[in-house]
Amino acid sequence: MRHHHLRLPLSGIALVAVLTLPLAGMAETVLNRGNLDDPESLDPHRTSTLAEANLMRDLFSGLMGLDPDAKLIPDAAASWRVSDDGLSYTFTLRADGKWSDGSPVTAADFVYSWRRVVTPETAAEYAYMLAPVKNAEAITAGTLPPEDLGIRAIDDLTLEVTLNGPTPYFLQMLTHQSTYPVQKANVEAFGAAFTKPGNLVSNGAYVLGDFVPNDHITLTRNPEFYDAANVSIDTVNYYPTADASAAVKRFEAGELDVNRDFPTEQTADLQAKFGDQLRVGPTLGTYYYGFKIDKAPWDEVALRQAISMLIDRDFLAEKVWQDTMLPAYSFVPPGIDGYESAALDYAGMSQIDREEQAEAILTGLGIGPDHPLALELRFNTSDNNANTAVAVQEMLAPFGIEVSLVNLDTKSHYGYLEQKGDYDLARAAWFADYVDPENFLALCKTGTGNNTTLYSDGDFDALLEKAALETDPAKRMGDLHDAEAIGVARDLCVVPLMFYSYHNLVSDRVGGWGDNVMDVHPTRFLSIK
Repeated sequence: MRHHHLRLPLSGIALVAVLTLPLAGMAETVLNRGNLDDPESLDPHRTSTLAEANLMRDLFSGLMGLDPDAKLIPDAAASWRVSDDGLSYTFTLRADGKWSDGSPVTAADFVYSWRRVVTPETAAEYAYMLAPVKNAEAITAGTLPPEDLGIRAIDDLTLEVTLNGPTPYFLQMLTHQSTYPVQKANVEAFGAAFTKPGNLVSNGAYVLGDFVPNDHITLTRNPEFYDAANVSIDTVNYYPTADASAAVKRFEAGELDVNRDFPTEQTADLQAKFGDQLRVGPTLGTYYYGFKIDKAPWDEVALRQAISMLIDRDFLAEKVWQDTMLPAYSFVPPGIDGYESAALDYAGMSQIDREEQAEAILTGLGIGPDHPLALELRFNTSDNNANTAVAVQEMLAPFGIEVSLVNLDTKSHYGYLEQKGDYDLARAAWFADYVDPENFLALCKTGTGNNTTLYSDGDFDALLEKAALETDPAKRMGDLHDAEAIGVARDLCVVPLMFYSYHNLVSDRVGGWGDNVMDVHPTRFLSIK
């Protein structure tokens, strides 16, 4: 999942939000969450960022969910069974599953929603998420109608899904917002405006109360949610906090209970100040840059490799990020059982040796201090991203790569990439939607919505397709390794720089927060002490 890593002082709403208001004789419980940035959309089928995913988990419930430790649990589905050949999943929905307007959640809602995701007119970046489902890719390509998707409602509470081949991560995939249901009547009644406050009908633990762009989003507890009795927090306010330094001040002042970032150069000071309220730990995420590969001169793989070698990942991780990140020489992060990443060829070289080899490549291409090459590096605004970009700018300058920096707010930055804008090099990040290397490597597959570098290679695509049909787990992981060796190690479809750790500030008054490698924390499992 794309990460809006990392920005407005709280307006008067913050003062209201921290007050406890009387509610049926009881104090209302309010949680104030820093959420990286504003969402581009509240339509679960048109979202792609971490900030959006946090909101989607509160507003909607998919067939499967994640508990406070990021372990798989049933959500809108009460149970399921799998055919012996692994090609068919039959889900039984909860009999008490309801939309926020009180109407029942049915199997037909999921049929409608999944067809909507793969329909080309929806332009869902995550349409490829449903690729394991029979006929999904052909529908997205426009060669089959949505009605041919391998999903059908047997009755109101029974849903059958047919896959192209056994898919070991299929149940985990169903925790992603692209598989969440939307209510057909709601979408058809309001069209694109169905996500506005007062319009949105959802089936999660919370409903949309208010959305003031660049200020706050307020969600309130959904009394129709099947597990509403166990939801402790009445109201959650999400604030855009791309300015991590300002967010730290809000946290210290008690205006934020949680924030999903802090300036890493302040790590030691913040640890001393906040103690156990500062949370740092491993997560399945990769910080990377991407060249616009269909654009000269960045279509030259030797040039991409030379620039990659000049970037001192150890310095970025240790100095710029204060040891809260790890140097990355593969796209797929460590921690996925059974998978061995395909590392860049120069991973074991010293930085001096890399620079010597890179300089020789650049000289051969006619590039050097006397014949410089201009490169525009784009990134979304944050302290940490800016510090990283400046460091990279300084690393490349002695070798004749003149880097100019362009920073935009997160929505504009990712919107530009999604529209396949005319850039040279751009910052991005990916956090696992499910624990499988395919989730990372699919970003480099030809034609996928999140393939913003426009990389395309037939051998790479074929290996991903082969892995999708492979029933032997070891052979499947081998196919994915070989794909990474081509797409990343050889061609740099993306330039991996660092593996993430989560950087969270969590107030002592928040209960139920479970540190986990997915860095997933639905509000329904949290409480206020």
